[in-house]
Amino acid sequence: MNWDRIEGNWKQFKGSAKQKWGMLTDDKLGIAAGKCVSLSGRIQESNGIFRDVAEKQLAARQVSQK
Repeated sequence: MNWDRIEGNWKQFKGSAKQKWGMLTDDKLGIAAGKCVSLSGRIQESNGIFRDVAEKQLAARQVSQK
Protein backbone atom coordinates (compact mmCIF):
# COMPACT_ATOMS: atom_id res chain seq x y z
CA MET A 1 0.00 0.00 0.00
CA ASN A 2 1.42 3.37 -0.94
CA TRP A 3 0.72 6.90 0.27
CA ASP A 4 -1.48 7.73 -2.74
CA ARG A 5 -4.04 5.23 -1.55
CA ILE A 6 -3.87 6.42 2.05
CA GLU A 7 -4.21 10.08 1.06
CA GLY A 8 -7.06 9.16 -1.29
CA ASN A 9 -8.95 7.44 1.52
CA TRP A 10 -8.38 10.45 3.77
CA LYS A 11 -9.70 12.84 1.13
CA GLN A 12 -12.79 10.68 0.67
CA PHE A 13 -13.44 10.77 4.41
CA LYS A 14 -12.85 14.53 4.57
CA GLY A 15 -15.16 15.12 1.59
CA SER A 16 -17.87 13.02 3.15
CA ALA A 17 -17.61 15.03 6.37
CA LYS A 18 -17.85 18.30 4.40
CA GLN A 19 -20.93 17.03 2.57
CA LYS A 20 -22.65 16.05 5.82
CA TRP A 21 -21.78 19.38 7.43
CA GLY A 22 -23.16 21.17 4.38
CA MET A 23 -26.40 19.20 4.66
CA LEU A 24 -26.63 19.97 8.36
CA THR A 25 -26.11 23.71 7.87
CA ASP A 26 -28.05 23.82 4.57
CA ASP A 27 -24.96 25.09 2.74
CA LYS A 28 -25.16 24.15 -0.95
CA LEU A 29 -21.59 25.30 -1.67
CA GLY A 30 -20.30 23.22 1.24
CA ILE A 31 -22.01 20.14 -0.16
CA ALA A 32 -20.52 20.78 -3.60
CA ALA A 33 -17.05 21.33 -2.13
CA GLY A 34 -17.34 18.08 -0.21
CA LYS A 35 -18.26 16.21 -3.37
CA CYS A 36 -15.23 17.67 -5.18
CA VAL A 37 -12.88 16.64 -2.38
CA SER A 38 -14.40 13.16 -2.26
CA LEU A 39 -14.04 12.73 -6.02
CA SER A 40 -10.44 13.89 -5.84
CA GLY A 41 -9.82 11.25 -3.18
CA ARG A 42 -11.36 8.51 -5.28
CA ILE A 43 -9.17 9.43 -8.24
CA GLN A 44 -6.05 9.54 -6.10
CA GLU A 45 -6.88 6.17 -4.52
CA SER A 46 -7.44 4.53 -7.92
CA ASN A 47 -4.12 5.93 -9.18
CA GLY A 48 -2.46 4.44 -6.11
CA ILE A 49 -4.03 1.06 -6.82
CA PHE A 50 -2.82 1.16 -10.43
CA ARG A 51 0.62 2.17 -9.21
CA ASP A 52 0.73 -0.81 -6.81
CA VAL A 53 -0.27 -3.20 -9.59
CA ALA A 54 2.33 -1.76 -11.96
CA GLU A 55 5.08 -2.06 -9.33
CA LYS A 56 4.14 -5.71 -8.68
CA GLN A 57 4.18 -6.49 -12.40
CA LEU A 58 7.55 -4.82 -12.80
CA ALA A 59 8.99 -6.78 -9.87
CA ALA A 60 7.63 -10.05 -11.31
CA ARG A 61 9.17 -9.26 -14.69
CA GLN A 62 12.56 -8.50 -13.12
CA VAL A 63 12.50 -11.80 -11.24
CA SER A 64 11.60 -13.74 -14.39
CA GLN A 65 14.48 -12.20 -16.34
CA LYS A 66 17.10 -13.36 -13.86
